[in-house]
Amino acid sequence: MNIQIFGKAKCFDTKKAERYFKERGVKFQSVDLLRYGMSKGEFESVRRAVGGVRALVDEKSKDYDKSFIAYLAGEENIADKLMEYPSVLKTPIVRNGKQATVGYCPDVWKEWT
Repeated sequence: MNIQIFGKAKCFDTKKAERYFKERGVKFQSVDLLRYGMSKGEFESVRRAVGGVRALVDEKSKDYDKSFIAYLAGEENIADKLMEYPSVLKTPIVRNGKQATVGYCPDVWKEWT
């Protein structure tokens, strides 16, 4: 099992996800989205696993209006904007190989462990 948690340092759901795996003794890699971001390959893998780019957009983010994502039509344009503004990604993004979840989803993670 190769768990990766992409999140923000001040996100409570990211901290809950880290605590979930830590309590069960599952090793994971934690990646700060704002500092390191996601590679294009990781982003595409998560995008396929969650069913599209719109599932990754956090409409409550402070940078949502600044990024103008609401006004973009195509999924490729939204994906490019998300790569440019990683603060607009909904967190935590938990990845296990080709499987991924967005947000706090302990029911799905239970099946992985």
